[in-house]
Amino acid sequence: MSSEQFQAAHDSIYNTGTRLLQYLQEIRQGRLSEGDDTKSLQSVEDEINDALHALKEQKYQVAVIAAMKAGKSTFLNAVIGADVLASETAACTICRTDVRHIPFGQIPRLLEYRDGQRRPFVITEGEAGEIQQKFLERTREIREKGNPDNTTSFKIEHPIEAIGTLSSLSGFTLVDTPGPNEWESANFNVKLKETTLKALRNCNAILFVLNYASYKDNAISDLFKEIIENRKEILSENTGKIYFILNKVDQKTEKDREIGDVIEDLKRELITFGFPNPIIYPASSRQGLLAKLIQQDKATDSQIKDFEDFFSAKYAERDARGRKVIPLPSEIASKALDDSGLPIIQETVIQTIIQNAGWNLLSDALAKLDKAAKVINSLLYAQIAGWNTQLEELKEIVDEYRNRSESARKNVDSVKKSVDEREKELISEFSQGINDFAEGAKLRIQDEIELIVNSRVTKSENSEVEQKVEPFPSKEIPSNNISLDLTVPNAVPVLGGFSVSFKVQRPLFEAFGKVIPKSFSSADSSQSQSYDPYKMRFETKEDAQEIERTINEFCTPHIHSWWVDTQDKLVRKGTGIRYKLVQQIQEQIQEISNELSSYLGEALHVELSINPIQFPSFEFQGIDAQIQHQVEVYMKYKKEIQYRPELKMRLGDSLCKPVEIYIEPVPHEVNISVQEKYSFYEVDLRETAQAIKLKIDNQASGSRDLLQQVIEKQVEADFSSAKKQINDYINRFQSLFDNLLKERAMKEAEAPQILARLESQKVVLNEYLHELTVIRVALNSWKPE
Repeated sequence: MSSEQFQAAHDSIYNTGTRLLQYLQEIRQGRLSEGDDTKSLQSVEDEINDALHALKEQKYQVAVIAAMKAGKSTFLNAVIGADVLASETAACTICRTDVRHIPFGQIPRLLEYRDGQRRPFVITEGEAGEIQQKFLERTREIREKGNPDNTTSFKIEHPIEAIGTLSSLSGFTLVDTPGPNEWESANFNVKLKETTLKALRNCNAILFVLNYASYKDNAISDLFKEIIENRKEILSENTGKIYFILNKVDQKTEKDREIGDVIEDLKRELITFGFPNPIIYPASSRQGLLAKLIQQDKATDSQIKDFEDFFSAKYAERDARGRKVIPLPSEIASKALDDSGLPIIQETVIQTIIQNAGWNLLSDALAKLDKAAKVINSLLYAQIAGWNTQLEELKEIVDEYRNRSESARKNVDSVKKSVDEREKELISEFSQGINDFAEGAKLRIQDEIELIVNSRVTKSENSEVEQKVEPFPSKEIPSNNISLDLTVPNAVPVLGGFSVSFKVQRPLFEAFGKVIPKSFSSADSSQSQSYDPYKMRFETKEDAQEIERTINEFCTPHIHSWWVDTQDKLVRKGTGIRYKLVQQIQEQIQEISNELSSYLGEALHVELSINPIQFPSFEFQGIDAQIQHQVEVYMKYKKEIQYRPELKMRLGDSLCKPVEIYIEPVPHEVNISVQEKYSFYEVDLRETAQAIKLKIDNQASGSRDLLQQVIEKQVEADFSSAKKQINDYINRFQSLFDNLLKERAMKEAEAPQILARLESQKVVLNEYLHELTVIRVALNSWKPE
């Protein structure tokens, strides 16, 4: 299905739906003028509006992921067709930034989203240069000040040239993700993994931008390893939406390997990582961007000079006298754009969207419009049949329909009982998965602490002293003084049967070995009678705080990473289970609905369309969206409930908080030598481990609460959708029969005129039904295999 075919199909569906809506509104207006109640038709009108809205507002997301200096910002600017994202040597992308397409002529804006605030803050609006400058200033400020405003993401509303001629893709969004090494933070690569895994679940296409000169960069290699671990089957399923962009190929010199050879080498590397059949495109983003700007007559003098200095020479020609002539930039911009590799990348991404999410949208919207048209058609047939039926017989049919409707409602309630039982099973199964995660994380942290303790025991020369614990009481570390950021926004762990690898990048023991200060207190010596290998004592608070920092830099990113892996497994498995549950709801309620349709058709001697119970993709939000919604609900009240730490643990914060271990002087007296007293600072590893475990337990408890609410609300929403569809069906015909009996009693003499009007309406409606059928045939011929 080409982009032109997609656009044409989109326009046909939208135009037919718009005219169908007008047709229905005219019918309702005519019946209202005669004093009839048309409220039962409001749900039909709503369904048509939902389909039309989805056609205009459906989001298509393309995630772009890269290590620093891969040219990601320039690549994005080239796709956008404007120099709107800053590209500098320092890392620019500090959190997710969405670039949402807006129509040409609409004023571009830069928006900032902050934790706990529903409405975005408008930083600036205007041309690309103004947005770029303000965006750069704001990101520098956040990086320097540590994000005091709790910024979570940015959005740039700007025309995207790559899809500018396709109004059918008006919801197109580029997702600019923070790349590895883009911000020096112990937890930042974990944030990137979280963003990437979420993109794999939710985005329509994913582009990994690699630097031609350093595509084997360790940071991106580590990311690939993290993504692929235990997910090879998922990557195999998503091969068609993952692409690799080998950027900056214009920097190749005569001494460098051929681009084709580099691509083959990269392909072998990616296959080794676990990407099956990787698709790689070479690109010169800078050349593509400058060429677009020149074509649009928007290039600045400096941009034109850059184009002339770096790209024009290869387009030089010889004149009649053999002299070398370099064409003007405007003369070669089109050719330079093609040579940049950008057009084929854009077309490939657009095709990926069209063949998958795009086709599904058109199919579901068309099905919804077709259902609406057939509902109107069935109502017209029922009215005509009702006027042609003897009044007493009609009354009997209406009474029987009312009885059958009540029975149908009871059957629907019975379906809800079976769904509720499955819901309880899901909550129990997922809760066990959370418990398994918490136990695994606690055991791993305890193991890391024990390695340190064992190393200290090994160093002891007196095996008896090793077992002695300090005889006098030590100052306890309150568990609520440990502020590990163990939460991940939207994090909920594994299902039973899933395993998460609690691996560590580097043991805590190794990190300790590099930071153990020289200023150990004498009381920490294994020769001391009060020696306890779990208690580390230091002469200065600064040395003790160095241990605090080391624990923080180890525990926070590792626990965060385990949560991310757990969340990914849960959401994927949970989504699959939800589809099955929805299918169960759909099949059971469809059967109930079909029985009503069959009765009415037989009783009225007409062929009525069934009432399809639908769950269109544009209304079927994933678990990620539901979790995010719950988080937003909590965040709305965050300030009012700031004294409820268990809620805060559920939600987490946008940036990682440090571990805060209270380290205070312990005024014990230890005999070092005659008349010498010693004061020291103490870090108790036993108490620290317990405090961390308590935080993990708190996290698990909060996640169980969040998970239960998500499952309950999701199942309730799915069931309610199906229930509403059958109730609407029942109510439409009940309202029709009520009006029909009233009209038969008052307007029997007008029967010929009323029947003529209904037949006329049916003729017009048949034209819409024919149009929808023709569109369906064409759409099915383009269905992806």
